[in-house]
Amino acid sequence: MRRTLCFALTLAIVCVFMAGLAVGAPAKKIIRLNHTLAPDSHYQMGLEKFAELVNAKTNGAIEVQIFHSSQLGSERDAIEGVTLGTLEATLVSTAPLANFSKKFLVFDLPFIVKDRASAYKALDGDLGNQMAASLEPKGIKTLAFWENGFRMLTNSRRPIEKPADVAGLKIRLMENPVHMATFKTLGAAPVPMPFGELFTALQQKTVDGQENPLVIIKTSKFYEVQKHLALTGHFYSPAALLIGQRFFSNLTPDQQKAIQDAATEARDWERKYCQDLEDSLVSELKAAGMQVSRPDLDAFEKACEPVYKQFEAEIGLDTIRALRGK
Repeated sequence: MRRTLCFALTLAIVCVFMAGLAVGAPAKKIIRLNHTLAPDSHYQMGLEKFAELVNAKTNGAIEVQIFHSSQLGSERDAIEGVTLGTLEATLVSTAPLANFSKKFLVFDLPFIVKDRASAYKALDGDLGNQMAASLEPKGIKTLAFWENGFRMLTNSRRPIEKPADVAGLKIRLMENPVHMATFKTLGAAPVPMPFGELFTALQQKTVDGQENPLVIIKTSKFYEVQKHLALTGHFYSPAALLIGQRFFSNLTPDQQKAIQDAATEARDWERKYCQDLEDSLVSELKAAGMQVSRPDLDAFEKACEPVYKQFEAEIGLDTIRALRGK
């Protein structure tokens, strides 16, 4: 009996001690991070790397919880959530950010980016800093610019070889004025639509086609509902890793540095992942049944020149020249 009472008393003391430790221990901080792509996408892979780095650099004090496939809303919903403080972070294409800051419009111009090296130099330099600074008054901190990729055109009606082949097609686009103007210039009927609704719209023929990087075409299984793939590379699409400024400001300086360093390291990892993956994607999409064409890109670029004139004043000629290299 005495032994039982001693054991019970010891257990009670241990429980009280552990409860005291729990009360005194700082609560783990949670970063809920939304993106719109599939669980096997380049966004997800990069974000898993980011989450791993944040956990390691903060000794587990901060946990990144990733929500894929628009679980917490569309890209616009997520951006607004970060702005309002109802969502901690998101990874989004830069195109929807043009609705929040005109600084982002320059990357939406067709064929303005010729290669990844020039894109990375601009995004990681002065232009990227200006883009990031333009979001700060809205309560958004840009941690880094990642990669979405060069966007290719798919449709269910016909192969695309020349600009005239695009005329009359209903093409789903992101909600972006430059993208809309580009496809109107090519004679298409642009249809703005959240990404989460796109597969069903293609399946039901609500729209004829869409445009996205090869990795998204593959991981979103658009090959199941689209026959024709044109390797146009008409837009280069960066991705912005965003975090709420208020949330970030409430972290300790060491935690802020850890998150910033993790974002930069994961950026480099994700960019390389995209490049390595892209080498095999065309063959995989062909094997999945898509017919692949390589259009006359010089003809497409010439056909899109009026778009530059349309947005020259709004974007700024110097900004355009700096990115275009001429």
